[in-house]
Amino acid sequence: MRAVMDSVVDAIGGTPLVRLDRLTRHLGASGTILAKLDYLNPGFSKKDRAALGIIAEAEASGTLKPGQTVVELTSGNMGTGLAIVCGIRGYPFIAVMSKGNSEERARMMRALGAEVVLVDQLPGSVPGQVSGGDLDLVDKEAKRITRERGAFRADQFHRDGNWLSHYRTTGPELWEQSGGTIDAFVDFIGSGGSYAGVTKALKERSQAVRCYVVEPAGAAAAAGEAVTRPDHPIQGGGYAMADLAFLKDGSVDGYLQVTGEEAREMTRLLARHEGIFGGFSAGANVAAALQLLRGAEAGKTIAVLICDSGLKYLSTDLWG
Repeated sequence: MRAVMDSVVDAIGGTPLVRLDRLTRHLGASGTILAKLDYLNPGFSKKDRAALGIIAEAEASGTLKPGQTVVELTSGNMGTGLAIVCGIRGYPFIAVMSKGNSEERARMMRALGAEVVLVDQLPGSVPGQVSGGDLDLVDKEAKRITRERGAFRADQFHRDGNWLSHYRTTGPELWEQSGGTIDAFVDFIGSGGSYAGVTKALKERSQAVRCYVVEPAGAAAAAGEAVTRPDHPIQGGGYAMADLAFLKDGSVDGYLQVTGEEAREMTRLLARHEGIFGGFSAGANVAAALQLLRGAEAGKTIAVLICDSGLKYLSTDLWG
């Protein structure tokens, strides 16, 4: 067991890795899925790591001044992580989020001391389905607030503290916990930070590890496909961005797509068969891993992240 920690920030990372043998048996898949339970971080998501990485990097470089306000666009997870880290370290935090994201996220950030600014979706957008266009509106508002408040913009899509946090912690943890048995890694991309960081860490340990980008069907812009369904229900990613900064120099061995319905059903199966109460992106990752076990990676060991908690989706149709 760990020693007593100075704050909850010290509890970020070091999450368990579990086998999903009950689920793979139920679905008749050949091989092993190892799930990294990052929904057990203090803010209930993998974004706690990125939040800490970005703030620590900014403090070390002097970019973030003592007591300066921090601003960031978020689907809720990065904002929650930043609310925790900023609260502990003494920075006021403003989260800017689309109204299309679930209300639980805004309530949690406010409870943690954040100021939450909600931005209207584009005309015709569906609540619970945040598109790249909706995110552009959030970005514009975040930039405006940053200018007006003289704030530090956390900018999870560009600041290296994001991917470096996963390179320094998530990737090495996966390799060590698995005993170096990972054949492949799949990751549903939002900012691309966890994909870039974990992939770099794993491939430094073994070039034989194959890494796959996961996107929503109909919004697979990183794979170079036409975007026909930007309004998918998989919150926190799949923004149909073809030019994610963290993927430019990253290694991609393949691209996979899952539908919103596949992600929804797999998330429910995870809860029922493995007792893992994750969110949409967790289901997307496991669904993509199962695609591989039924095809190119049959019989192999595939690692995935359980990105966030199902508690953040109680007002959506995920658990309807």
